Amino acid sequence: MDNRALTRAFKLTAQLMELHDENPFKIRAIEGTASALEALSFPVAEVERAGLPDRTGLSKTAAAKVAELLDTGTFSDLQRLLEITPPGVVEMLGIKGIGPKKIRSLWRELGIETAEQLREAAETDQVSKLKGFGKKTQEGILESLEFAGQSKGKLLYPQAEKLADELAQHLRDALKTEQVAVAGEIRRRLETVETVGLVAATEKPEEAHKLLSGLAGLVADPRRSGPFAWRGTATESGVQVEVLLVAPADFTTEVFLNSAAEAHLSEPLPGQSATLRQWARREKFQQEEALYEKAGLQFIVPELREGLGEIALAAEQKLPHLLEDGDLRGSLHNHSTYSDGNHSIREMATWLRDHNYQYLGLCDHSQAAHYANGLSVERVRQQHQEIDALNAELAPFRIFKGIESDILGDGSLDYPSEVLASFDFIVASVHSNLKMDEARATNRLLRAIENPYTTMLGHPTGRLLLRRQGYPINYKAVIDACAQHKVIIEINANPWRLDLDWRWVRYALDQGVQLSINPDAHHTNGYEDMRYGVLMGRKGHLTKEMTFNAKSVEEMAAYFEARKANITPPLEYKKSLFE
Repeated sequence: MDNRALTRAFKLTAQLMELHDENPFKIRAIEGTASALEALSFPVAEVERAGLPDRTGLSKTAAAKVAELLDTGTFSDLQRLLEITPPGVVEMLGIKGIGPKKIRSLWRELGIETAEQLREAAETDQVSKLKGFGKKTQEGILESLEFAGQSKGKLLYPQAEKLADELAQHLRDALKTEQVAVAGEIRRRLETVETVGLVAATEKPEEAHKLLSGLAGLVADPRRSGPFAWRGTATESGVQVEVLLVAPADFTTEVFLNSAAEAHLSEPLPGQSATLRQWARREKFQQEEALYEKAGLQFIVPELREGLGEIALAAEQKLPHLLEDGDLRGSLHNHSTYSDGNHSIREMATWLRDHNYQYLGLCDHSQAAHYANGLSVERVRQQHQEIDALNAELAPFRIFKGIESDILGDGSLDYPSEVLASFDFIVASVHSNLKMDEARATNRLLRAIENPYTTMLGHPTGRLLLRRQGYPINYKAVIDACAQHKVIIEINANPWRLDLDWRWVRYALDQGVQLSINPDAHHTNGYEDMRYGVLMGRKGHLTKEMTFNAKSVEEMAAYFEARKANITPPLEYKKSLFE
C-alpha cells in the first residue's frame, strides 16, 4: 500500500466520522494523519512498524493505526464506520459538490442510501426542500450524478496502466513467455480508459483463462469470452478487461491491430487501395516498424494512431520527432508550503536539482485563493527574499519567481500591476465561477490573455477527468489570442486534468503557440506526473522545439527578462513594497 492509498483511507475515515457526527476533535486528528502522510516523501510501507512515530512524526496512536492499515488493509476505526454505513452512502461521499453533512441529511431525513435514489429524489424536487439545500444545490447534484454516470467503469490513464502492467506480469509468469503486450486505449495513451486490453501469445489458451478467472479482483464474463479471448470486469473500478490469446506467430500483427483507432486501420493509404489492416493481414510481421516500411510509411508510434491525419504525414515522411521525457529541463507551476503545497521551496528545488533538472518555477496561489492559503502582498515579499537566498546557495540551479494568479470573474488578474511586475512570470488560471456559459468563459480568458503580465495560461478549462466537466470555451478563439499575445499554454500534467486537451495541441502548434508541460506539483512526488503531460503532448505532435520548459535555464531566464522588458506601456511598480 503506497502513501496515496494510506492517505485516501484516512481521508475516507474522516468523511465517515463527519457523516456520523462524531467528535470533531477526533475528526481533526484523523485529517491531520492524512495530511502528515500526504507530506511524506518516502514510502511509509518500507519503514519498520516500531519506527513509524520517529520516521513519520506521527503520534504513537496515529502510527499504530497506520501500522494496522499497512498490515491488514484496514484499521479498526475505518472498519467500524464501514460496517455501520450502507455501501451506497459511502459511494455518495464521492459526489462532487456535497459533503458528509449534506449526505447525512439526505440519508437520515429522506432515507436515501444509493446514488440512484438520490437522482430520483432530486428529479422529483424532494432534495431542494431539505434545510440547507435549495434549487441550485439540487441542480448541481443532478449534474454531478449525470457526469458520474458517464464516468462509471472508466479509469484514469495511470490507474489503467498500473492494472494492465500487473495483469501482463501475471500472464508472463503463468505462460512462461515474454510475448505479452498491453494494447488498446492504454497503448494509445488515452487520458481515460474504458477497456484494459492485452494481447498474449500462447499455445495453451486454457491456462490463461484459468489464471485470469482465478485472480482476485477480476470477474469473468463467459458470454463475451471465447477460447481465444478472456473478457470480464475489474470489480473495484468496473472497468472492462479484455485479453486476446493468439498464436506466437500472430503476436505482432494482433498487437498492432489492437493498438490503433479504427480510422487509422481502415483509411486507404495515399496512392494505394490497400489499408494498414490489409497490409497487416497480408503477411506476418515480426516488428511493427517493418509493417509501416512495407506500406511505404514513416513509422507511426502508437499514441499517434488515431486517424487524424498522421497517415498523410507519414506518407510524406513529415511526422515530427516527438517530445521525450528527457527533453524537459525544468518544472514550472509548482506549489510550496507558502500556499497549499506539502513541501518547502528548498525541498521542491533540491528534489529537481538532484534529479538533473536545471530550474524550478514556483507558482503558489495568489491572494484571492483563500481556500488554498493564497499569498498576501507581504508574504510575496517574504517568499521572494527566501528565493533570492536559495538561488545564491543552490546556483547554478535556479528558482524562478512565479505565481498562479487567479483570473477573476471579469478576466482581470489577481494583484495590482505593481505586484505582478515583481514576478519573473505569471501563470493565469481560473479557479472560481466555473458555471459561466461559453461566451462569458471565453471572454474572461481572452481578457486575461491580453494582460501584458500573463506569461502562461494554466489548465484552460479547469476540468477534472471523471470528476468534473471543464467549463465550455471557444478553443480556437483562446488559442488564437495566445498566439497573438505570445502567451504559452500549459498542458497540466496532473492525471486528473491533462488540460489543455491533447486534441487541441496540434492546432496550438500550427498557430505557433508554445506548450509547457506543467506538473502543478504540490508534493515532490507530483513531479512524476510530468510523464503524463509528455504523453498527451506527443499525442498532439508536440516537439522539443515547441515545448517551453525544454529550454535551458539560461534560455528561460533570458526569455522572462525579455518579455518583461517588452511590456508596453511600461507599468511602474512601487519598489518600496519589495525592498
